[in-house]
Formats: sequence, C-alpha cells, structure tokens
Amino acid sequence: MKDIKKAVIPVAGFGTRFLPFTKAMPKEMLPIIDKPTIQFIVEELVACGITDILLVTSSHANKRAIEDHFDQSIALEQMLTEKEKFIELKEINEISNLANIHYIRQKEIKGLGDAILCAESFIGDEPFAVILGDDIVVNDNEPVIGQLIKTYQKFNTSILGTQEVLIEDINKYGIVQLEKKKKDGKIIDIIEKPSLNIAPSNNAVLGRYILTPTIFKYLKVQKPGMGNEIQLTDAIKSLLNEEDVHICNFIGKRYDIGDKLGFIKAIIDFSLKDQNLSCDVYKYLEEIINDRNGE
Repeated sequence: MKDIKKAVIPVAGFGTRFLPFTKAMPKEMLPIIDKPTIQFIVEELVACGITDILLVTSSHANKRAIEDHFDQSIALEQMLTEKEKFIELKEINEISNLANIHYIRQKEIKGLGDAILCAESFIGDEPFAVILGDDIVVNDNEPVIGQLIKTYQKFNTSILGTQEVLIEDINKYGIVQLEKKKKDGKIIDIIEKPSLNIAPSNNAVLGRYILTPTIFKYLKVQKPGMGNEIQLTDAIKSLLNEEDVHICNFIGKRYDIGDKLGFIKAIIDFSLKDQNLSCDVYKYLEEIINDRNGE
C-alpha cells in the first residue's frame, strides 16, 4: 500500500457568487480574518504528511494572487527585516515553505472531473488526496484528510469524505447509497445533486477525497453530465464497477466559503476563537442582538 504524499486542489472557477470581489481576486483568497481560505486547506494537507500539492488553476479567472501568496516576497521580507518585525517575517517565510506547491492550468473550465484529469501526469500511479479550494473543515484533534487517510489505510480503496446534510440541501451535493449504513461503509451508488424523490440518502460528499489513480481511466472517457460539465461523481459511479469505494463520515465543522453565509459564519466563529478579538467581537454581537430586540 502506497502512502498518500500528493494532493490536488481545484481552484479554476470564476467564483461568481462573490462578484465583484472575484473580478480581480480569486475566491480562494477570501480572508478568514487575516489568512486566506486556500492557506487553511494547504495547512490541513501538510498536517497530514502531504508533501506535494498541485493547484489546478485557469487562464480564464485571475488566479495569480494564489501563486504570489505561496511564493517568496523578497521586497516584503527585506522591509520586515529592516523594521525588525521578526514575528511577521517568520510567519510569511513559513507560508512559502509549507510544501512543494505546483500549478497547472485547466485550459477550459469543464467541471471538477476535468480539473482532476489535468493532474494525471503529476499524480502518476499513486493514490492522492483532493480538497476543494473553498471548503474549510475544522477539527482541532484530527484534520479531515487525516481521517480519510486512516480509512484508506483500512480498505486500500478510494474514500469519499461525507456528512449527513439537511433534507432541503440534498440537491446541492453528490449523494451516496451505502451497502450498509456505517461510518466507513461501502458505496453501491452515487448521484450528483439528486432531487429529493430519487435521493438514496442524505449522506453527502463534502469536498474531501482520497482517490486511486484508476479514476483517470474513467475521467478520460466520461461524457459531460449535469451542467454540461465532466462530473467527478459520474466517474466515481463508473469506478464502482471495477473497484470498491468507501466513505469516511468525517468529524469536523464545515464552512462552505464559496457561499456568502458560510463565509460569514467562518468569520464570526474564527473571530470568537481569536484571543485578541473574541471579547470585542462578542460584545459587538451582543450590541447588535440587543438593538434588534429593542433593548
């Protein structure tokens, strides 16, 4: 069994739900207080032993800021050194040394499946992790990708990170049907964004995957599906005919940063955890609630 040492983060989308911000800045750079979303994701991978990370970008959306963030900034480092701001200097040096970060462009934005296919030569014949570029999950004890890797080590198969979602949210996600209802159960079917009447469960795939390289075989022949895009879900459905696929019903609080409410929730929760901000933020929230209640 091969160790998981490589990961893919698709970041090619336009981020239209955050226009006009995303006209010039990628949504993956939306800051959670003072740290961009994409850094949380890279740090999760690094914490789980991932050493090489491929970001799938696009020439159609402005993604240069992501590359700049993980690169060295000589002028900034020099300024911080001259002003003896050594704490800040250490912090930005750590960012550029987090991992070996690579980039490839998705020539056309044709869906998540096509973005993963762009990584084939980078991955080779190794199993690999995938995290969506706008999806933060917090677990202070064990990062979610680490939970998936443990499940992979148990079954030596592709693993999909899942959680149960509200009934009204079923049509937003890929939904799995399990052979047996277990936290690491074997998948017998998966449907992309089903209507409630055909959904096999409310167990949704939520932006974390461990995939075997066999997936590329099916992505190469996958026809466009929902939204006229190459859907990773459809390729996984085909993969089920050749290999077992299991879930990892992971533990952690998830924030969909691609959604405005999810972004706002993350800002509030992270602010309340920050010892330099929590008291002032809590007081401000109390003021808002009291004003709304007419007190």
